[in-house]
Amino acid sequence: MNDFPKPSEVLSAMITPAVLISATGTLVLSTSNRLSRVIDRVRGLTREAEDLQNASVQVREGKRELISDQLVRLSERLLVLRTAMTTLYAAIGLLVMTSIAIGIVALFQWRYGWIPVLLGLAGACALLYGSLLLVREAQLATNAILSELVYTRQVINTPGDLHPATEDK
Repeated sequence: MNDFPKPSEVLSAMITPAVLISATGTLVLSTSNRLSRVIDRVRGLTREAEDLQNASVQVREGKRELISDQLVRLSERLLVLRTAMTTLYAAIGLLVMTSIAIGIVALFQWRYGWIPVLLGLAGACALLYGSLLLVREAQLATNAILSELVYTRQVINTPGDLHPATEDK
């Protein structure tokens, strides 16, 4: 009796991780975009910091505090995004290894069937962890925007030197 699996069964099993690979690839693309936005924001804040020399003392201090706070927040976001990218790339690698292991295990007539299962679980766990990191980064981004809104409200509601429109008069 031949216990060797049908090729269609093996190929079907090998393709199953591809769905997770595709989802992980989408998250990698999204994370790369987020990383680019953080880099652009840091560069923008650098330009703003350089332009502070022309502002009044009150504006300079308020803006300097905001920029300093934003740079701390952006540093934290950058580190979370780096970890997320690394984790998502690891997930892709583990899921690809799962597909390969399924094929290899099929050649050995499923004697080592636990190997692709472990690799698949590890890949799925890495995908989950990467997703959780992206949720954390979204929270950090939201908190940064909220702190900028507080500063902007202060500028709008403060008469005199703090109001940018009065600088030109």
